[in-house]
Amino acid sequence: MESLIEQLKTLALTQALPFFMKLGAAIVLWFVGRSLIAGFQRVLNIALNKRKLDATLIRYTESLFSGAFTILLLLALLGMMGIETTSFAALLAAAGIAIGSAWSGLLSNFAAGVFLLVLRPFRVGDAISSAGVSGTVHEVGLFVTSIETPDNLRITVGNSRLLGDNIVNYSHHSTRQVAIKVPLRHGADVAAIRRALEERVAAVPGVLAQPALSIGFAEFTVKGPVLMVQAWCQNASFGPVSGGMGEAIAEALILSGYAVPQDKAAPQIAKVG
Repeated sequence: MESLIEQLKTLALTQALPFFMKLGAAIVLWFVGRSLIAGFQRVLNIALNKRKLDATLIRYTESLFSGAFTILLLLALLGMMGIETTSFAALLAAAGIAIGSAWSGLLSNFAAGVFLLVLRPFRVGDAISSAGVSGTVHEVGLFVTSIETPDNLRITVGNSRLLGDNIVNYSHHSTRQVAIKVPLRHGADVAAIRRALEERVAAVPGVLAQPALSIGFAEFTVKGPVLMVQAWCQNASFGPVSGGMGEAIAEALILSGYAVPQDKAAPQIAKVG
């Protein structure tokens, strides 16, 4: 019996005591490490907020760094406990490669989303046209962007498609130009038509006095000259001003006495044989 007690004491001194000491040190290191990670996360949050980055990007960056440091902390704890971590690290690397291959499209959308949030070619509420879609930006996510179309549809587009295409931002500037072509026939009184256009279009609500209204020749065709009417308006009133200018141009043509001549009927060609 005494020999058994002596063996247990020896086992406790040689095996159990070092194990519990390592376990206690690992627990202390865990709490200290998590406190340091939390502190670094707060500092990172302050730094990113000072740069006025998007809130979604800030949260994701914090989670990314927190997860990476937590994995490193766990590997350090396993090494302290005497557990071999080489195979564990190799397993993580293999899993990362497999996930990256399976999610290549998703990861490309994520990378494009980060660039969209950092570079900010457009913001929520901007009217844009890209990747074959035109509308108002509803939400910019890390993987997809939601766009509201003028006919009240919501289209979700992958960020990689948006970043890989030309992005037209109609809301970047406060003012916008409305340009309408007016085709005329040969022999029309262009001077009278221009005077009528200047008078009517300038009176359209929303048309700005500066930059000034511009009416000039856009091109010449076999049927006659084509006038270009260009006016400026506030970005928010582009739709109403565009419609109002169309009505004003139609009224100006009538007031100037312009009438579109009717084409004569084409002669009938008889087939021979």
